[in-house]
Amino acid sequence: MSTYVDGFVIPIKKSNVRAYKKMAALGCKMWMKHGALAYFECEGDDLNIAWGWTFPKMCQLKAGETVIFAFIVYKSKAHRNQVNKKVLADPAMNMEGQKMPFDMKRFAMGGFKTLVQSK
Repeated sequence: MSTYVDGFVIPIKKSNVRAYKKMAALGCKMWMKHGALAYFECEGDDLNIAWGWTFPKMCQLKAGETVIFAFIVYKSKAHRNQVNKKVLADPAMNMEGQKMPFDMKRFAMGGFKTLVQSK
């Protein structure tokens, strides 16, 4: 089974992780309610790897920041589009007037075709 994934990389102040987790819990509830196959929100833990391009370098993390690595799994790109349309139309997702716990200018996301996956 081939899937489709929305992926996110979000630099965030460590002091805002609790607020982000609350927001992410709502996101998980909404995406799963509307048909996503899986939903993950992960906080950086072991980021200072000795080789490669690290998340702190890539995100230009500042003192007191960490990174969120998140992804949502769908059956296909078409399924992702259907799910996201339903999520965005759900009144529970109205974030108008709410302050985001991270800088939206440093938020990165994209849709990805799955090349290899476990069963």
